[in-house]
Amino acid sequence: MDNKIRCFGGKDNQELYADYHDNEWGVPVHDDRRHFEMLVLEGAQAGLSWETVLKKREGYRKAFKGFDPELVAKMTDDDLDILLTDPSIIRNRLKVYGARKNAQAFLKIQKEYETFDEYVWGFVGGQPIINHWQNFADVPVTTPESDALSKSLKKYGMTFVGPTIIYAYMQAIGMVFDHLTACWVYEKKIGKAQAQA
Repeated sequence: MDNKIRCFGGKDNQELYADYHDNEWGVPVHDDRRHFEMLVLEGAQAGLSWETVLKKREGYRKAFKGFDPELVAKMTDDDLDILLTDPSIIRNRLKVYGARKNAQAFLKIQKEYETFDEYVWGFVGGQPIINHWQNFADVPVTTPESDALSKSLKKYGMTFVGPTIIYAYMQAIGMVFDHLTACWVYEKKIGKAQAQA
């Protein structure tokens, strides 16, 4: 393992965390299927560790049709009940059934806005919010933007989309850049840009 300074990731499963931290967390997403994937995974994480979800990510990909919202929206109760016996995902009935409910709401939003991406990025004016936190204790768990997005998603019928889950989602898909100032990713993406300004 390298000696790069990262925002998170303990001694256990360092490579799993490092890969996610270095290559995904905080990188802007503009692909609707990826948006749906992160909504499913962030909802599944509620009350658990992100490590648990990362370990089961491939199981989720298989269980939820490659995170295709159209296919997930059509899953039957029998399909979902079978998933409740699948150890490769988190077998929580509300979360499993919530994925279908969220897929149906996701499709409504797509129909209204053409893409989910167009809708969701509107909550930050189309540009990432760049923060400059020194300590994780300073990073908020909700913001006015996550509150507004959470409220809107609930109006469309989504579940497991409270403001805290949605702020984590916003961090994951790069709507918010919350890498700490000591982190090597911050230095690479923000530090160099500031030095050149």
